[in-house]
Amino acid sequence: ERDEFAGLLTDDATITWLPEGKIKKAEPTKNGDPPGSLCISIPQPPKTYLSTQSSDEGLDEDTPKVSLLLALPRPLQLSRILPMVSQLGVDQLILTNAMKVPKDYFGSHIFRKPEVLRGLLVEGLAQCGDVRLPNVHVTKRLKIFIEDELDELFPPDEVVRVIAHPQRRDIDGREVGPAPLRMTNIEFPKSDKPRRLLVAVGPEGGWTEPYELDMFRDKGFQQITLGTRVLRSDVAVVSLLSLAHEVCSKNK
Repeated sequence: ERDEFAGLLTDDATITWLPEGKIKKAEPTKNGDPPGSLCISIPQPPKTYLSTQSSDEGLDEDTPKVSLLLALPRPLQLSRILPMVSQLGVDQLILTNAMKVPKDYFGSHIFRKPEVLRGLLVEGLAQCGDVRLPNVHVTKRLKIFIEDELDELFPPDEVVRVIAHPQRRDIDGREVGPAPLRMTNIEFPKSDKPRRLLVAVGPEGGWTEPYELDMFRDKGFQQITLGTRVLRSDVAVVSLLSLAHEVCSKNK
């Protein structure tokens, strides 16, 4: 059951340790927690809460205009990426499967214990001084998400959709396939609403060609690139989110 003060933001609280039984010294239990329990007292609690739920009033000026669709990286790498994502700011965070993503990644403790995922996001918010958690979606079926849920979350007439994929070269150094765009060259839809951007970042080996790339293109994704280098997921995510925020700030 959710506590009535869960997500409360306050600097005025008293924490008291309540030991259980006769304890000679405060040794951690097997799960790493201290023996006993903690009592948190909040006098006159303020009405400010941290929530992962979307507001019914829609987007306000402080809501990040950038969202991220991320093919699930290795769990250790994901634990490094999540604080970076919340520091830079995203509205929606979709963690998804891809053909090059091992299925056992979804068995990580980050997904078995939602408080771990939340804690990593809060860590990034504490660094940047924000209190708005991203709305997190975890989907193991990328194709079904693309076909059934994408348009509802990101209406095509309001949100620019871009997919990041490295530009391929043959053994002679010639570029293969159509030249992808740079982030600064993407086209925004004509709309009176605030500019919004969805960035799809694949696994470290890139999205599977041509199947996954064609699936995204069929849904209106513009292919962009950071060059011919194959980047680690954390490097690609930070670089792309930084560019995306810059582009949105110039196209209000």
